[in-house]
Amino acid sequence: MNILEANHVVKRYANHTALSDVSVSIPRQSIFGLLGPNGAGKTSLIRIITQITAPDRGEILFQGERLHPRHIARIGYLPEERGLYKKMKVGEQLLYLAQLKGLTKPEAMDRLKHWFKKFEIQTWWGKNVEDLSKGMQQKIQFVATVLHEPELIILDEPFSGFDPINANLIKDEILELREKGSTIIFSTHRMESVEELCDHIALLNQSHKVLDGTTKAIRNQFKTNTYIVAFEGDLASLPPDFDVLENRRLEEDLHQAKIRIHSAATPNDLLSALIRQVRVQSFRESIPSMNDIFITSVTGNGKETVGNPTRSVYTE
Repeated sequence: MNILEANHVVKRYANHTALSDVSVSIPRQSIFGLLGPNGAGKTSLIRIITQITAPDRGEILFQGERLHPRHIARIGYLPEERGLYKKMKVGEQLLYLAQLKGLTKPEAMDRLKHWFKKFEIQTWWGKNVEDLSKGMQQKIQFVATVLHEPELIILDEPFSGFDPINANLIKDEILELREKGSTIIFSTHRMESVEELCDHIALLNQSHKVLDGTTKAIRNQFKTNTYIVAFEGDLASLPPDFDVLENRRLEEDLHQAKIRIHSAATPNDLLSALIRQVRVQSFRESIPSMNDIFITSVTGNGKETVGNPTRSVYTE
């Protein structure tokens, strides 16, 4: 079941179209990557989901119901532009924000004690926000986002300002939140984080959705039937079923080749042809990274071009 569906959403600002007939379905208890270059329409869609703005056309369904102001209490939002009160003390601010989300003061205190202990930030309670580093402020804002235990959590560039240790800490928390039942919409430009965390993605470009589906299915769809082989010996030639795209020396007698298999042949056929000539040290399929897929889809340098029909690949 989907926790949220955007159906044929259109959003315009004066002469600019931010979203053009965009539809996405976000499965419950998943980490959903909302991707795209700057200006693609990601923030406009997030603002509609969080009811900061409304669509000009189309609708948003939250658990099968048309999006309503009462749903806000079930959504947590960490914006890219942080919104903490600089002169306010950390503890007072988190209590205030928790009560805005419907928690009583005793409920908020219990949950805050848990998070402050978990993040080892007990000494920050009485500090002013302006006295904290950017990374420390980011931790506070993350706590404010998840404190009321929302069913849907929207994180816009959540790792901005974090060193690698704290970025890993937040990644672990995101995975734990999903395991406990939350659904996360995750917007980022860091493709390595998408590969680590996301179950599904949707890619927007120039106000259109150009790609969506499970990360596994999308990566499989962009495969080119190419294999990377490390070997010792001399590779003279291969049968016409195989194209050697690259063959280079790694060290004294170790070479690496990139070989594409034609549709009539199989990886086993390639391996059989290789071992008749060389000593194979490693053999792996070349699967495109999410970064490669992002660039290909956005620039049109490959399979996907803006204006092509949207590619949906939800099959495993």
